[in-house]
This record gives sequence, structure tokens and C-alpha cells, in this order.
Amino acid sequence: MDYYHWLEAFHVISVIMWVAGMLYLPRLYVYHASVKPGSENDSLLQIMEKRLLRYIINPAMLFSLSFGIMLMIIREAYREGWFHVKALALFLMFAIHGLLAKHRKNFAVGLNKKTHVYFRVLNEAVTVLIIIIVIMVIVKPF
Repeated sequence: MDYYHWLEAFHVISVIMWVAGMLYLPRLYVYHASVKPGSENDSLLQIMEKRLLRYIINPAMLFSLSFGIMLMIIREAYREGWFHVKALALFLMFAIHGLLAKHRKNFAVGLNKKTHVYFRVLNEAVTVLIIIIVIMVIVKPF
């Protein structure tokens, strides 16, 4: 099982990158929600958001998922109770990821209707899900 630890290392690295982006993007949206559409700041934030999503968040999520599936199969984690809670939290993370991508498109065409408060709450939801996932993986309470 020499390769197991390599898979685990690459999984952790890609998860760190994914989570960093998932925490940073809604923070950019907090600022973007207060900017006038069509302004110079609007254009700059759109570029930052697009690049963050396209070049960091999306690839990191795909690598996290790929390495995670391999680890799950090797470990047979799906047989354990903690894994099902983690899987539910992970499903919600994927849903938020999709929401963040949708919001980026709305900002890009000047159709954002959400306030900075909404994006702050979304940012905290990611934090709560990460806490749940880490506790499930490390503590394995059931």
C-alpha cells in the first residue's frame, strides 16, 4: 500500500486548494455586490472571480473528488457511518460550488440580485461544512 499515502497526500493538497478558493470566492462576491455594474472595479472583480473559479477552484475540486474516490474504494470507507455524514456535507459543498459558479455568471452579465450579506452567509456555510467534514474524517465519531 505504498501508493495509499501518495493518494492521501495529493487528496489533502487538492482539498486545501479547493477550500481556499471556496472561502475566497464568496469574499470577493461580498465586495462585488457593493460595486456598480460596468465600473472599473466590476471588471477587475469579474476577471479575478473567473480566474479563481476556472484555474484553481474547479481543477482542485476535480482532483479532490478523484483522489477521494480512490481512497474511499481502497479503504472501503463507504461501509462506515462517519463516511455517510461526510458524503452529505460534501454533497452540500458541491451544491455551493455550483451556486458560486452561477453567481459568477450573474455578475458577468450584470444580473446579480444578491446582497453582500447573502455572500457572507454563504461563506460561513462553507466553513461549517469544512468543520463537519474534518471532524468526520479525523475523529470518526461513528
